[in-house]
Amino acid sequence: MSLWAVIPIKQLRRGKSRLSSRYSEEERMILNREMLQHTIERLQQVKGLEKILVVSRDPEALTVARKLGAQTLLESGNPGLNLALARASLLAKAYKARGIIVIPADLPLLEPEDIQEMINMVNGKPAVVIAPDRHHEGTNVMLVAPPDLIEFNYGKGSFERHRAEALEVGADVRIVEKESMGWDLDWPEDLEMLSDRLPYFNEEEITESWVPY
Repeated sequence: MSLWAVIPIKQLRRGKSRLSSRYSEEERMILNREMLQHTIERLQQVKGLEKILVVSRDPEALTVARKLGAQTLLESGNPGLNLALARASLLAKAYKARGIIVIPADLPLLEPEDIQEMINMVNGKPAVVIAPDRHHEGTNVMLVAPPDLIEFNYGKGSFERHRAEALEVGADVRIVEKESMGWDLDWPEDLEMLSDRLPYFNEEEITESWVPY
């Protein structure tokens, strides 16, 4: 099955604004870059992914992605996440991809086996495989085959919306609940709870351990 992994990412210097009460813009920029690298490197170990496509308005993020061997798509204007993903899905379909996997760059525990498990659930029929966040509110990872099978509807409560849309179009719907895909980094307490499990995070030596490329 020909699949593309699509990683949408905000501007490296502006992403993770909810962490601004504790970390400077420079520190958050480095964290965002390290998480993007972590995500791309994990995906490069997954069999069956034809392309890894990073979608962003940030030339700096796209430069990092290209250096790591990923394909890039520069978004113009301010289309928002859902429209950006819709455009990426149409591009994937135009290049004959049979499906896409949308993966944010803020899943620090993500492993190649997680994505492989989702791919193995698809048997050629129209399918949507969703890994929700740990609160069962948001959509952390989603496989959609074919790429334009459903509309992207990210935002608060997106897990239930995506599941309902998939059922409405008659897709084979699978839900994957794994800690490694359920944890995303949004708030300072998330970093506190995961700090000892992140290979690139050391809060006590943050400016020393995060060295810019």
